[in-house]
Amino acid sequence: MANSERKKDVWAAGDLYEPYVGRWSRPVAREFLAWLGVPQGKDWADIGCGTGALSQTIVETQNPNSVIGVDSSAGYIEYAKSRITDPRAYFQIGDARSLPLDSASLDAVVSGLVLNFVPKATQAVEEMARATRRGCVVAAYVWDYAGKMELMRYFWDLAVELDSNAADLDEGRRFPICQPAPLAQLFAQAGLADVEVRAIDVATRFRDFDDYWSPFLGGQGPAPGYAMSLDEERRSALRERIRSALPFEKDGSIHLIARAWAVRARKP
Repeated sequence: MANSERKKDVWAAGDLYEPYVGRWSRPVAREFLAWLGVPQGKDWADIGCGTGALSQTIVETQNPNSVIGVDSSAGYIEYAKSRITDPRAYFQIGDARSLPLDSASLDAVVSGLVLNFVPKATQAVEEMARATRRGCVVAAYVWDYAGKMELMRYFWDLAVELDSNAADLDEGRRFPICQPAPLAQLFAQAGLADVEVRAIDVATRFRDFDDYWSPFLGGQGPAPGYAMSLDEERRSALRERIRSALPFEKDGSIHLIARAWAVRARKP
């Protein structure tokens, strides 16, 4: 059984996801789309669309003919529908491993921050390729959980210092595909050509410690889920350990980096 199935990660409430990582996904999405170089006016799909951060960025920057967002979470689909009202965008519930999309019907099929959570990720990439027209783009990005996704690395490194069992939940250990070589291999194994991987770094600046810590109390995703599983005493101990380790600026703000690994390929 895949780790993502065992751990029962919770991803359902858009208003809790946005302050945690949704807000940082948006600047990554902009650089990602610019790198893809897809011509304007094309047909897109956003697989594992979540709250619609990537779909919205496609609408805002790519002048698409259409964008369909697919996600397994009804809560996320409703959140995306409520916030993206452009008539070219529509959203539906679906499994990344069996997409509700016609074969060879799209010019660009993309996915943001979700492939590592999909059991049998190769199957999901094969489905993305199936829905893509020949010669067109299949692409994705995932967080660099083991390296420069710093807001999570501070959390997990210090959580493990206090509780060795937390290591089993650390995305950096759980998701080995979130590194350049395995990510490239994943797309090559799906039969895609011209596979390229690059880093996308964005600044994650927090007003103060509360701006950093509060999203971990929302329960959306592995780290917040772990934080909320602790009793108040242990959660307070973790909070103070993290507070003592973070690099504060003179004004009390915290400036970190969030790195994503992006991959693009062509359907031959």
